Amino acid sequence: MDSWVRFSAQSQAKERVFRAAQYACTLLGYTLQKNGASPDFLARIKQLEAHLSLGRKLFRLGNSADALEAAKRAIHLSDMVLRFCITVSHLNRAMYFACDNILWAGKSGLVPRVDQEKWSQRSFRYYLFALIMNLSRDAYEIRLLTEREANGKCQKGGGGARDDARPPAEDGRLQQLALRLRRQLRLLACVLRSNPPLLLDLVKNACDLFIPLDRLGLYKTSAGFVGLCGLTSSVLSILAFVHPWLKLKP
Repeated sequence: MDSWVRFSAQSQAKERVFRAAQYACTLLGYTLQKNGASPDFLARIKQLEAHLSLGRKLFRLGNSADALEAAKRAIHLSDMVLRFCITVSHLNRAMYFACDNILWAGKSGLVPRVDQEKWSQRSFRYYLFALIMNLSRDAYEIRLLTEREANGKCQKGGGGARDDARPPAEDGRLQQLALRLRRQLRLLACVLRSNPPLLLDLVKNACDLFIPLDRLGLYKTSAGFVGLCGLTSSVLSILAFVHPWLKLKP
């Protein structure tokens, strides 16, 4: 199992490169269509995008085992909230990869009778649940860090002390609310700036969220926006592979 997990990790890095190329094609095709490119050229872009998508699914064969192993490790975390969010996220990823493997078998012609639309919808539902758990985990970690830094360490030199010391004009409730919001935003910005792995994970998950929302019809956007979100999250994932310290732990 350990050797398979190591092999799967290498495949995941290659899959992210294919993913970046696929969503780059999505964004390029949308841009060219808006600028009046020829239908023949657009068809070639679509065909390349489909080939990249099929190649990605090949690299994801067996990733369910890796996700299940990650869930087994996460279930032993001491923090109850992290244990729940990370374990459920990995279990949903395992189901997502399993549905994706079935889709690959259908698209490659190995199992021609596969209902591709049904399994695609199932896979995106599991993908959406996994992303919701990932974002919940990010929000929880941000809350822990902001509470830890609430003593003002992050705000030194940022003008926060001067704002706190100066009473709001006419003691208005709106001014008090604005000052409180400004302090919270300053603290949030400082926490994210001092924790690049958390910031990268938050942006990546937020970008990825629009993909299943669009494919499931819950929040329709454009192909260009989906392509931009997918390309951005793919580049951020590649950065985490190239620089392992950027990967959020545990």
